[in-house]
Amino acid sequence: MIDGVDLAALEQWMDGQGLGEGPIADATTLAGGTQNILLRFSRSGRFYVLRRPPPVLRANSNETMRREARALAALKGSNVPHPELIAACPEEDVIGASFYLMEPIEGFNATQGLPALHASDAAIRHRMGLAMVEAIAALSQVDYHSVGLEGFGKLDNWIERQVGRWASQLASYEEMPGWTGPEAIPGVDKIAQWLDAHRPKNFQPGIIHGDFHFANVLFRNDSGELAAVVDWELCTLGDPLLDLGWLVATWPENDNPHATDVAITPWEGFATPDELVAHYAALTGRDLSDFDWYAVLACYKLGIILEGTHARACAGKAPRETGDRLHAHTIHLFERALRRIS
Repeated sequence: MIDGVDLAALEQWMDGQGLGEGPIADATTLAGGTQNILLRFSRSGRFYVLRRPPPVLRANSNETMRREARALAALKGSNVPHPELIAACPEEDVIGASFYLMEPIEGFNATQGLPALHASDAAIRHRMGLAMVEAIAALSQVDYHSVGLEGFGKLDNWIERQVGRWASQLASYEEMPGWTGPEAIPGVDKIAQWLDAHRPKNFQPGIIHGDFHFANVLFRNDSGELAAVVDWELCTLGDPLLDLGWLVATWPENDNPHATDVAITPWEGFATPDELVAHYAALTGRDLSDFDWYAVLACYKLGIILEGTHARACAGKAPRETGDRLHAHTIHLFERALRRIS
């Protein structure tokens, strides 16, 4: 047993899938951006990465894992850089949770530090941002009907539902004793009102990653190209422009990143937010006259999601240091949104 994975049970399941034979070897836990478990191992000379929910399951952990596997299966053969799905086990009785196997990715997470090649070449760093845009542009152009993702998300009144959905999420934190409340977040009501008053009139549905930023991509070790987009747990159907809004909402606004911006150094050479948006427009041909709405929505939604950890920390259900750090991110995101609508 390694980190919630019964290797003997996994071997038996893999036998039934025709995935090698004999004992599992070289089992190593990989660091990830979430609490989900990533286990790299080999069998019969082939390497695999297993992904399963954390040992203490949340209410939707298994369904989330099944949705991730479905999304990766749908992307097979597309231009979207992603981990190749090998096999999925939707059942929970093999190792105690749903899981799937994917091909290992050779690459690095930029938030953990840039390799010497990337740290020494501003042109490579510039390419990194453009490559990220190309990934979500490619994702936006995958026909969700033809890849079997119809019904993967609720598209009816998608734009109209956004503010109410996340305002309700924020209100639910009132149940956490000690939470500092919405009053500690700048412009909550003003931003919500602006979003409702400036809804785009046109909606172009597609697949969205749902949490697209630096920590959820791996770059190639030998260039500024993407090796893969990872962590597909929030993948759904919606307007793909939200992925672009999310990227810009988490991207430093200038050459002097704010303390709560992504910690990547050196930052010199990286594309500006305007360059990212222009590159996306050129690749997709989409009208971006309403882009501010998606960028503000991304700040609003992400800020509310992060505030949930702060609320739990106030109630003693999460580390206080983590809660305070994420609360600072929330404040920064809402301040960003206010600058866009002012």
